[in-house]
This record gives sequence, C-alpha cells and structure tokens, in this order.
Amino acid sequence: MSSSSSSQSAHGQAEASSSRSQANRQPTLDDELNDDEDGLLDEDPLGNTLPEQLSFKRKQKAAASSAFGLPRFLSSPLGASKDRASPLPRSQNPRAHHQRSSSGASDSTELILNYLDTHADAGEQLQDTKDANGLDWYVEGPGRRVGYDDLTAIDWIFEYAKERQRLRYLYSSATGILGHVKQIADASQIWIILIATGVLSGGIAAFIDVASDWLGDLKTGYCSNIDGDGRFYLNKGFCCWGYSEYAKCHDWHPWSAAMGIRSVGGGWIVEYIFFVLFSVLFAACASLLVREFSTHAKHSGIAEIKTVLGGFVIRRFLGVWTLVVKTLGLCLAVASGLWLGKEGPLVHVACCSANLFMKLFPNVNNNEARKREVLSAAAAAGISVAFGSPIGGVLFSLEQLSYYFPDKTMWQSFVCAMVAAVTLQAFNPFRTGKLVLYQVTYHSGWHDFELVPFALLGILGGLYGGLFTKLNMRVAEWRKHRSYLKGPVTEVVIVAFVTAMVNYPIKFMRAQASELVYFLFAECVDLTDDTLGLCKAGKANTGVVALLLISAGLGIILASFTFGLQIPAGIILPSMAIGGLYGRAVGLTVEQLQQALPDLFIFSSCEPDVPCVTPGTYAIIGAASALGGVTRMTVSLVVIMFELTGALTYVLPIMIAVMISKWVGDAISPRGIYESWIHFNGYPFLDNRDDNSSSIPDVPAAQVMTRIEDLTAITATGHTVASLRQLLSQHRFRGFPVIDSSEDALLLGYISRTELAFALKSALSAPRNLPPDTEAHFSHQPLSDPTASLDLRPWMDQTPITLNAKASFQLTVAMFMKLGLRYVIFTERGALKGLLTKKDLWFVLDGVEEKEGYGEDEVGGGRGVGRVQPEGADDEGRGLLAADGEDDGGGGLGGREEVRSGSV
Repeated sequence: MSSSSSSQSAHGQAEASSSRSQANRQPTLDDELNDDEDGLLDEDPLGNTLPEQLSFKRKQKAAASSAFGLPRFLSSPLGASKDRASPLPRSQNPRAHHQRSSSGASDSTELILNYLDTHADAGEQLQDTKDANGLDWYVEGPGRRVGYDDLTAIDWIFEYAKERQRLRYLYSSATGILGHVKQIADASQIWIILIATGVLSGGIAAFIDVASDWLGDLKTGYCSNIDGDGRFYLNKGFCCWGYSEYAKCHDWHPWSAAMGIRSVGGGWIVEYIFFVLFSVLFAACASLLVREFSTHAKHSGIAEIKTVLGGFVIRRFLGVWTLVVKTLGLCLAVASGLWLGKEGPLVHVACCSANLFMKLFPNVNNNEARKREVLSAAAAAGISVAFGSPIGGVLFSLEQLSYYFPDKTMWQSFVCAMVAAVTLQAFNPFRTGKLVLYQVTYHSGWHDFELVPFALLGILGGLYGGLFTKLNMRVAEWRKHRSYLKGPVTEVVIVAFVTAMVNYPIKFMRAQASELVYFLFAECVDLTDDTLGLCKAGKANTGVVALLLISAGLGIILASFTFGLQIPAGIILPSMAIGGLYGRAVGLTVEQLQQALPDLFIFSSCEPDVPCVTPGTYAIIGAASALGGVTRMTVSLVVIMFELTGALTYVLPIMIAVMISKWVGDAISPRGIYESWIHFNGYPFLDNRDDNSSSIPDVPAAQVMTRIEDLTAITATGHTVASLRQLLSQHRFRGFPVIDSSEDALLLGYISRTELAFALKSALSAPRNLPPDTEAHFSHQPLSDPTASLDLRPWMDQTPITLNAKASFQLTVAMFMKLGLRYVIFTERGALKGLLTKKDLWFVLDGVEEKEGYGEDEVGGGRGVGRVQPEGADDEGRGLLAADGEDDGGGGLGGREEVRSGSV
C-alpha cells in the first residue's frame, strides 16, 4: 500500500519517530463532557518520546541464571534493558541495526500498545529523512484512535486487538514474584468490579423497596405511636406488624381519621382526595427529576442497554447522575400508583453501578468491548434483585440483552447476580426472608385436565402481548406528533391524575402493583387477611371474576399510556399484574365449574374433600404468559417464575403457556416491546441472533452501498492543514475514504473525522506549532521534510474491512452482525467502488428506504452514507437522541424522517 510495507518486510523491524503518551483518552459511555464537537479534542495528553526501535518479533523469555536466584524473583519491567533509558540513534549498519532491534524486542509490545492508543507527530525525531526503511511500521495497521464520539458505534475488532496486545505485553514482561502479583492484580479487576456492583445493586434495590412501600402507603394514611410501637417512617405493614387484621391496628391512621371525619361517605371522599393528590405529587416529582437532572433516567432503559451492548456509545446514559435520578425517580414513580414497575429499570441501575466502579480501573474503562462484557454481567444482577432470581438474571442477560456473550461472561454474570441476591437477602427489606414481596409457595400440584386452561392462558398472553405492543407504539406515535398538551411533566401529571381517579374505586387497582401480584399469586390458606376478597366462596366469586377482568382491561389501557412517559418506568411488573388478573379469573372460573360439576368425567382425577383447583397457580401462569407475550422471553422467564414459586411441578405448565404466548405474540407483532422501542427511537441495533434471513433483500451490495460518485473521498496528497480543516468545516461527515491521486482511485484506507480533527489540531498547537499552509499527506513521501510536513498515516485505518463490489448484500449483513463492524468498503481490484455503514444497513433492513426515501442533498448527494456530524448532538434538552438531523453515529435517531446516514 506504501513503500514502507516493502521495507518492513525486508528488514523485519521498525522504528517509530513520533511523540507518544502512555495515557489513552477513551471517552466512556457516560462521561459528563462538553457538548461541542471539540469535547474529544481538548487536550493532547501525549508527551513522551518513543524510546527505541520496535519489532513485531515475539519476545523470547530469558533463561534464569539460577533456579532460586534472587534476581529471578525480583525481576520486573523496571529492570529491563538499558536501551529504554534513552532514544537510540539510527544505525547505518544493517547488521548492528538488526542486533539492536532484537535486543529491544522485550519492549516492542509495550510500544506497539502505546501506539494503538496514542497519537504521533510523525517525523519529529527522524534522523534520516530520505530512507524509509523501518520508519513507517505504525501506518500499516488500524491507525490510532482518539476515542468515540457520542452516538457512534465502537470498533469491536480494534478493541479486542488492543486488549490482546495489552495482555501479551503483561504476560511477556511481568516475571518473578512482582510479575505474578501484577498479573493477579490485573485479573482480579473484573471480579472486584462485579462484586462491588452486586453489593451496590442489592443495596439500591432494598432502598427502593423500603422507600416505595412507605411512600405508597402514605397515600392512604400514616403511622404514629399509639400502642407504643408506631413510628412515622414505618409503612402500613411494619406499623401493624403482628396484627392479623389491619382493623385492629391502632397505630395506623387513615387520612379520614386524621382529619376527624367520622362518616363513612365523607371519610371515603377525603381518602379519595388524598390518594389522588399524593399520586399526582409523586409522579410530578419523578418527572421533574428526570427533566432537570438526567433525561437518560426515563423509561426502563432496557432498549438503550441492548443498543449499548450491541456496540453503540450513548454518553452519560450510565453516569452517576443517571444512577441517582433513576433510583429516586423509581421510588416516587412506583409510589404514585402508575401502571409501571421497577424490575426493568433495576437493570439500568445495575449497569450504572458497574460503570461507576469501572472508572476506578483504566484497563477496563478504556476498552469499550470489555466494558460491554461487564455490563452484560451487571444486567444479570438487576434481574436477580428484581425477582430474587439469580439464575434467571443470567439467562435474561444471555437471552434478551447481550450482543456478545462468551462463556467467561456467563460465569461473571453468575457471580454478580449471586452477590446481588445475597446482599438483598442480608438487608431483608420485607423482614420475611423473601427477596421480593410476591414470592409464594404452593402446596398442591396440578391435574391433566388443567392443561387446557393453561394453554388458554398462553393464548391470552400472546394476544395481550401483541396487541399491547401495537397499542403502546400507536400511543408513542401520537405522543410524538401531537400539537397540544406538550411537555413531559404536564403529560405525566395528566396520566397520573386519570390513573389515580380510576384506581381508587377499584380495590384490585388501588393496591400497589407488587402487593396486588402477591395476593393474586398466593393460595387462600396462606392469606391471613383477604383484603381484596379473592377467597370468597359460592356466587360471590362471579362478581370477583368480573372485577378481575375489568381491572385487567383498564390496566392494559393505562399501562399503554404510562410506558413511554418521561419517568423511570418498567413494563415487567404491570404485565405480570395484568396476566395475574385474567389468570386468577380463569382459575376461579375453573374452580367454580369443578365444584358445580364434581362428577364430570374430566374431573375424575380430583380427590374428594380436597381442593382440586388452585386459582393462584393460574395467576402465576397467566403472569408468565403475559410477560412472555410482551417481552418474548422464553427460557429465562420460565426459570424466573420457577425461582419465584419454588414449585418445580409447575415448570411444565409455565413452559406450555410461555411457548404458546410467544407463538401468538410473534404472529401479531414480530417485535417484542423492547425491540419495538429500539425501532421507534431509531437506534442502529442489528440483532445478530435474528434468524429470519428471508427479510434480507437478495440483491448485490452494489445496489445498497453509497457509490464512489456520491462519496466525499480524500486524495493521498495535495492537501494542506488549512485545506483539510476547511474540508471538515464544509462537510459534516463522520469519516472519509482515502484514495491515491491516480484515475483508478486505489483505496489507501479510511480516516475518521474525530482522528483527523485531532491530528490537525495537535499539529497547529504546541509543541509542533506548524503553520496552516503546511503540507499534509496520507501516503509515504520520501522527499518530504518530516519536520515541515504533516504525515497523517498514523491516524488512518489502512486495513479497513473490504469486500468485493460484486458481493451479495446478505454476505455484507452477515459480516456486520457477526463481526460488529462500523463500516465496510467495497473495492474492485483495489479501486474504491463504494461504502456501507452500520446505520445504512439498519435503514435498509428496517425498510426506511421504501417508507420515506431520502433526498440527495440530505446526504451529500449520495444514498446511504451521509456520515453527518450532528450539531449539538449532546444537548440533553433535545432528549436522549437528537431529532433534527444527525450523523452516522446515530443520525436522525430521534426522528427517522430527518437525515439518513451511516453509523461509523
């Protein structure tokens, strides 16, 4: 590709001549950085001079002089070759040059590693400006990286190559006792992060449980000291601890009694008013927290986490402020009585906790691929504390969230989920030994004839999941385009007011969601106080069944409006409550039928004088079917439900219901609720587990790629620093292919906008202080003066992933999904023919081309590759992702009708 490549192969060595630094400034997912484009380019952290020549030869381990000698045990990288103390002059003797290169091989890996992460002012220290032998090894590779802008995709291949290079240096240079200690310390970093994440996640989950229960009970009354044990900070359950009936508890004061109202009607109205006022207040406070301090704390966060784990950078999404606002907002939102849950958002909380601890370990924090492995493990901890289901959390992360889930990540997820569950158990927030409020135990089994109603529940769950997803997306579209009642807080207040007005008159809806689910799941023999009237006998059950079905219907409508508001809100618990409502209704119906017709042949397996049907089991199977229909979870859902009940005998009915609900849900709506929100928000998420290859157009990639005629490419020579800066100001593209100056347009590489801008800024500032008219080039120029020109090859990816221009589109899609690519360049006999980015691919697969089309001026005259840098894309006031024109790192993600672009 350049003359240096032949020199490199001839001599087998290399010599770098530019200033470098050990520090790697890699933007994290949530750095609170400046919103302007120069946020990544503020500092040049590099200052050290490359100490010696480099070689790609593997280091040969030095033989110890004595098996038990002291130097062997005390050896360390600090005691390496003396050649590291000062730069070596370039030798004119090839033999001597080769000997020095071999003797310095012990340090080559470290220097190569530094090269991967830092920049270089090429040619500053060169002593031979004519001979290119060994000088340009660093340009024949992936190029240096400044970091990732907000709303861009990561380079999985580069990140893992960087990690392998780091480990190679660590294990080759660290010998003796100190070396082994260093290796152990490096390997233990991940486990320290995971254990700390589990402890913090369990502690936050316990705090949310206690705070939300107290605030929720505050809507109906307060606790005071009458019998000697009451305290204001106690919720109703703890205030009346030890009483079999709440009516006998004198420490709990309803608001009607506190206001001195004795009449039943007047007391009901007063309590109704207080219930509505507190509900609206809590919801408004949660929405204000999100709007004022962190818009990333809204919704459940699972859709965004899936996108992040898929290789997308959303800065500040996992920041400290997001963690604090999400925690406090969950307490308020759950207490408001809205149809939402805390289970999904706890996954976001756990990932924020992991990101917080990763900042303490640069080796992990500076590698985006390793960070995503840790986040996958942290997500398991979120589900673990949400359901008291450590194994279910591991499977949830594997099945629902993770893009890349190797075996080591499963083991890490297991440890993190286990630590989180143990921490929650130690806090024991409910003082019952249960990890969650609605953990139940069943004392009876099931009969063969019940498989029919269980299958019916699966069908109902699939219908609910498919229809709810469509209804929720319709509401989201309406919310996005409506012209009245704008403002996130206003909408939350209105929905909270309507929800409270509907909830209070209906006893099933008045209860907190977790409390309702517990009463629906529990057997009547385990309920000491049937406050909801679920255990009535005879004809009274008819009214209960009707009320259960009405509550389920109203819950579907309210949940469809609630999920999507600007507050922390999950959909898992509302779905379980809705499924439990219609499941309990089916169970009560089957129970009444069996009691009315005990001699019917289908009930012949029932024993006399023993309850044959347990309605609570129908509730939990209905909850599983509803949750499976909405989220399309399968294995992880069955395990979660098993860990909730501890009833191994009910695994088969749950499996049947979940299987049928997924089939029915897929028939109605191909996407689950989280995938639907990913699609609605326009996140460039490519599901590498999507087996529906028939949806991929069977066309050549040339029909989809952006052709060279429509690309803004950079020639290798003929530029100055000023002209390149002008190019960046004229075109907001994220990156540029680099070609030679011939008519054939031979591909030389690809340079990202971020790296090019940083290199130009560094050249104009100290220590180089080059004038704006300095020559800049992207190929080897043996006659140019390195001190008076700017060599940009270190910043260019000279080994981009390329495909032949005649390759099929299906092969291109497979490469993007399996390798996690950001872009693919199409060539023919080395000549540039076109380019396709991740966002381009996402638009094609999602059918945006057919739905909306693109104007040529929107993407620089081309179809597909408008790698446009967003103006103020970091402005949180515009939401998580901007909606008025974006770039290939998330372009138009808030509104797909804007700028179409790729995802480099």
